Amino acid sequence: MKVVEDQVVEDDASFQDDEESFFQDIDLLQKHGINMADIKKLKSVGICTVKGIQMTTRKALSNIKGLSEAKVEKIKEAAGKMLNVGFQTAFEYSARRKQVFHITSGSQEFDKLLGGGVESMAITEAFGEFRTGKTQLSHTLCVTAQLPGENGYSGGKVIFIDTENTFRPDRLRDIADRFNVDHDAVLDNVLYARAYTSEHQMELLDFVAAKFHEEGGVFKLLIIDSIMALFRVDFSGRGELAERQQKLAQMLSRLQKISEEYNVAVFITNQMTADPGAGMTFQADPKKPIGGHILAHASTTRISLRKGRGEMRIAKIFDSPDMPENEATFAISAGGVTDAKE
Repeated sequence: MKVVEDQVVEDDASFQDDEESFFQDIDLLQKHGINMADIKKLKSVGICTVKGIQMTTRKALSNIKGLSEAKVEKIKEAAGKMLNVGFQTAFEYSARRKQVFHITSGSQEFDKLLGGGVESMAITEAFGEFRTGKTQLSHTLCVTAQLPGENGYSGGKVIFIDTENTFRPDRLRDIADRFNVDHDAVLDNVLYARAYTSEHQMELLDFVAAKFHEEGGVFKLLIIDSIMALFRVDFSGRGELAERQQKLAQMLSRLQKISEEYNVAVFITNQMTADPGAGMTFQADPKKPIGGHILAHASTTRISLRKGRGEMRIAKIFDSPDMPENEATFAISAGGVTDAKE
């Protein structure tokens, strides 16, 4: 059993060096005259790295209890000295992008569609009607993220935020059997939280950031299944739409920052809604993903899932910065997402 645990979460020495330079601990601000009490206040709201300060506005920092505007200026200045806040060449940025890894979906066809799998430093969104495989894909990724993969990917732990009460540990056992890994080791490496309101969902992200920082480089994947379910419940009607979209934008902005700050993959699922205006434009499919433009722009890659015959499902790239629009067929088996048998 121990061997499997080592195999499941194992770090390459060279990869570790990259991770070290990647995470600049917020405690380093002490060298620039910031006292420990103020650093603790920053940590209490999930800001644990110097990059985290760069990613937070002065206004948001001033809202933290006990931080005056003068202190915020001093903290921003200290962080600015430690980070390159200006421009870099595309060549330099491309060297940094070498740290990006891909997590396999369990299906080679699907991975090919995604350019290698679910990408780190990005938000991948899968949307579709019920029974299209969104939750099955989430469960499969919980296991595949822990397995060593291509290009030196070492495998790591997963955080799963469940908003629809669809997470089933027994499902992970079935998928673990397919990959011949130990059940207990797999379940130990998945941190699970059930979110009950959209506010609770947002608060959990503070915990996520703290956990990613505490165990730097160990966590590789954050899953939220599904991103919009609680927003649909907490905000109803057109009167609350603006507030809902603003809160959603804040959450997605936080997710984007977490994915870049800690080099993790973020995978979210999304629901569909009927589009009453689609009949006017003669669209083939009168349904669309919820969340509007805010979610559409925040997701790096969007995948549309639809049902095929039997256990077959069809995935289509709906939006991606670097992958062409294309389709792939996969199947859902007892061992999770797998290649479709022709």
